[in-house]
Amino acid sequence: QVQLVESGGGLVQAGGSLRLSCAASGNIFSSNAMGWYRQAPGKQRELVAIMTSGGNTNYVDSVKGRFTISRDNAKNTVYLQMNSLKPEDTAVYYCVLRTVVSYWGQGTQVTVSS
Repeated sequence: QVQLVESGGGLVQAGGSLRLSCAASGNIFSSNAMGWYRQAPGKQRELVAIMTSGGNTNYVDSVKGRFTISRDNAKNTVYLQMNSLKPEDTAVYYCVLRTVVSYWGQGTQVTVSS
């Protein structure tokens, strides 16, 4: 059983910053990818950023240059530093851990006011 615990969401003004954290526990394969998806009201869930245990990263174009994903493999924790936030970044952000299967966190709300 794998559990993901997210933290760090909240309300911020446009131009501000937030940092999301996601800690994984349980039976985790050493080779995996951890990252973040988001889902805004009325929209499909989309990949925001993901990072493999080897350090390869992938970002959606809309956040490149503003968001940075990092991870601490020893702690099975992934972070998402979000800078220069925009109202269109408002969404529920979900942590994901991909191994043989995908595990999801419960989601954390990020709201960016204009």
